[in-house]
Order: sequence, then C-alpha cells, then structure tokens
Amino acid sequence: MNFLLEKELNKNDKILKPDFSTKSGREFLAIYLYSKFNQILSYDRKNETPIFKSIKSDFISKFTHRLIHNPEKHFLIGISGESASGKTTICNSIKLATERLNMPIEILSADNYFRDISALISKHGSFDKLLESGYDVDSPDNFNMELLFNDLELLSRGIDVKIPQYLVNGTGIVVPNAIPKQAKKIIIVEGMATMYGRVADLFDVKLYVDIDPKIQEKWFLYRAQTSRNQNEENARKQLAYVREASKKYILPKKDNSDIIINGASSLEYFMQIIEYIYEITNCFSNPEQ
Repeated sequence: MNFLLEKELNKNDKILKPDFSTKSGREFLAIYLYSKFNQILSYDRKNETPIFKSIKSDFISKFTHRLIHNPEKHFLIGISGESASGKTTICNSIKLATERLNMPIEILSADNYFRDISALISKHGSFDKLLESGYDVDSPDNFNMELLFNDLELLSRGIDVKIPQYLVNGTGIVVPNAIPKQAKKIIIVEGMATMYGRVADLFDVKLYVDIDPKIQEKWFLYRAQTSRNQNEENARKQLAYVREASKKYILPKKDNSDIIINGASSLEYFMQIIEYIYEITNCFSNPEQ
C-alpha cells in the first residue's frame, strides 16, 4: 500500500475535475473509484495479513448506482461485529486519520441507543447480577431503534442531531440529547444495533469486523480489566454471555454485510488505506488551474 500511496503523492499529471453536479461527471467518478478500489483489493491480497476477507459480488455495482443517482444523500457506513472484534479501535483510527487529513466524516456509536436500565440494575444490585438473572441486554428490544433510525435518517439528509449517551460505568443510565453530531458528508456508525431491523437498510456500506476467537478473548479480558474495572472471573462470565448473544443476534446477520474485514489486521496498514482513499478522492485539478 505504501507503493500505491507514494505513486499517488508523486504523480504530476492530475485528472481534470469533472462536474460532479452532472450525471456524466458522477458516472466518471464511479468508474474511476471502481478501478481504484480494485487496485486496493489487488494489493491487499498480497499483504501478509489482508484486511479484506470477502466482498459481496453486487456491492460495487450497488454503490456506484447510489453514487450516480442519489448524490444529495449523505453516505452512511455501518460497522458491526462481535464484542472485542476491533470495531471501536478501527473507528478511533479512522477518527485520527480524518482529523489529520480534514476529511468530512462524523463517527457515532450505536451503543448509545441502549435503553436506560438503571432501575433494573438498582433492583438487582449490580450490572453483573442483572446478567446473572437471565436478562438479555443485547436483545434488539433493549435498543431505542426508532430513535436511532430517525437520527440516522436526519443525518443522511444533512440535518445535525443530538444523540443520547449511554454511560459505560455499570449504572445503565442514558443521558438524552447529550452528544451533538454533525451531518458531515460521511457518517460512520459502529455497534451491533447497525444490524437490526430497518436501521440496517439505511446504510450505503455495511462492514463486518471479523476476529479469531482467541484474539477476541485476549482483547476482551484486557479491556474488561484495564478500562472497565472488572476482575478476571466477572470478565470471563461476561465474555461467555456476549458469545451466546453473538450466536443469537450478530453471527446470523454476518452474511448480510457488504464487506467483511479482518479485525486483527495491522492498524498502520489500515491507516495507509484511509490515506490512499483520501488521496485518490482529492487528486483532481480544477478547470481554472
């Protein structure tokens, strides 16, 4: 990928920027991006740990059709996968890259749309005891899917929103209208709720982050003990619970994803791909130049 990036950065002959407000201009862009995407895939296959594991056969044609025929709608990208698969780490990498490159991307977590369960936690004494009671916290019914759908629909139309904030401190409290989110050109949403119901149909691109179970276990236990103040016994109990929940709610929808990526792939390599995408979408010269 470094070779592709250096080649893009060093080239002198820039393409004259088409008029993207016209259908013909967008058709040119679609063909151009199609060729570049195939270039990325070709180089990725040669990587020691490729990031792309599979891509739906009709994805590129559907994506380019959307680009050509519905340019006003902002792009929605959903990122899902099992707990501790690397979703949040990937989103943090995207955030770092986009801030450095000044890319028009907003990122939000669908986990903030958990319903408030503070009363239930108080009743049982703790979050862990609530889980031990058999409460299925990851069920789609425990997300405010209607609010998530409405917020994403507004963002896709260019309207800013304020999303709720689910406090990850064991209290189960949700603060409404707590986090302002801007309707930037690209909206990235991560979390299992991106796979549920009609929310899944909103996304222009559905990414699934796949992970080896042994790596998942290592990451899950590390996160639980270092940032969530759980001892190993409780962390292992919760890992067993989330794996059962994954069998019910996440893994059955894996095949609905447009692209499956490897959560264990190098983050440095992933950042290079982001930078390359930035360069190829900003390589045009203006007609007056």
